[in-house]
Amino acid sequence: MHAESEFMRLAQAHPLKHPKLRQALVFLLAGWSGFYVMAVELLSGRLIAPTFGNSIYVWGGIITVFMLALSLGYLLGGQFSLQRPSLRRLGVILIVAGLSTLPVVALGDPILNWLFDHIADPRYGTLAASTALFFVPTVISGMVSPYAIRLLVRQLAQSGKSAGRLYFVSTFGSAAGTLMTSFYLVLWFELTQIYLGLIAVSVLLGIAALPFGEVVHDKEAGHA
Repeated sequence: MHAESEFMRLAQAHPLKHPKLRQALVFLLAGWSGFYVMAVELLSGRLIAPTFGNSIYVWGGIITVFMLALSLGYLLGGQFSLQRPSLRRLGVILIVAGLSTLPVVALGDPILNWLFDHIADPRYGTLAASTALFFVPTVISGMVSPYAIRLLVRQLAQSGKSAGRLYFVSTFGSAAGTLMTSFYLVLWFELTQIYLGLIAVSVLLGIAALPFGEVVHDKEAGHA
């Protein structure tokens, strides 16, 4: 409790005087988002397999939907970062991404059963299932990286360096999410437990960013 109170005091009292803390949080949220996307993608195959099988068609459909969703998320995240970018809003994006995965836990099996009854071809059934269950959470998760880059950029000349460091952390998180999920989490926990755990971590990390409501102004990024 003392540590949490001290964290909140530092964030609320002098947010702009703690750029290192803010920067560390940006990297942490971006790295976790990479972990989250890959974990959810791997688990989607495990969720869909009992209904539509585990063939190359199924994985092709899953990967296609995730790639399309991420591409749209990158586009939206970059656009959203133009409007008063702040660490607080990045935290909100992470929270919404986590909460938007809840329907997978609550409605995953009924939706899959309904699609199986109406779409006989596993290729299109997988595309429909992946879109219905994972498109929205993945779009929102895709918004994190471009938005985080906007928060890191302080000088135009340093923008490439900031983007490189962010992509390093995000991709490292993706690799960690792939390894942890496929090697350990699926052995230790039930599918629902893993989903709920991932959602809980996303929400908690997002909440940790909420006290940082200061806006990154254009002149901070070297545009003035």
